[in-house]
Amino acid sequence: MPPSEAIEAAAFDLFARRGFQITTVRDVMRACGLTQGALYNHFSSKDDLLATIIRSTQGVLEKECGEALAKAGGDPVARLRAFTHVYTLRHARRRIEAVVANREFEWLDNTRLEEIRASRRRIRDMLVRVLDEGARSGVFRSLRRGGKDDLKITAMAILNQCTYVAYWYRAGGDWTDEQVAELHADMSLRIVGAPMRDNVSNNAIAAD
Repeated sequence: MPPSEAIEAAAFDLFARRGFQITTVRDVMRACGLTQGALYNHFSSKDDLLATIIRSTQGVLEKECGEALAKAGGDPVARLRAFTHVYTLRHARRRIEAVVANREFEWLDNTRLEEIRASRRRIRDMLVRVLDEGARSGVFRSLRRGGKDDLKITAMAILNQCTYVAYWYRAGGDWTDEQVAELHADMSLRIVGAPMRDNVSNNAIAAD
């Protein structure tokens, strides 16, 4: 493994377990078996290291969500299922990276913080547009309360339940990451009152 990748892997692990503020450069370098000075061949500081690893994982998440929607076509139900599935799967399979990206990003300096917040807003807005498409077509029926449009609140509720998978999911248990992602896709459809189709997830779980 190249030194930069070893440093990033050690940083993800330590920042997830201890937190960014408590972890020192010495801790990171000891964990990956390199000298403290080696960090500065690849990163200008611990802050730069944090920004690099969060920017990387955030960028992949945004890209995967966009690709999932592009492949899903124009059906709002298929689009919501695809988005929720890939978003959840990323948080189950890359849970350490997800914990760091979601918990530690506010330690970034203002410029980098706004960059990450902008990416998070773009992901949220992808989902808001899907919900709007479904509401306008009459497929999603549970998106208004007292005459008020609550698309952003609904989007955040869906995102939050999928994000939290990173904090509790462990591979090798009773549920595979695919099954967890499919269940969350089903739950997102129930939240918006979408018609439930023959459940692929139920069949997958029964066959496991």
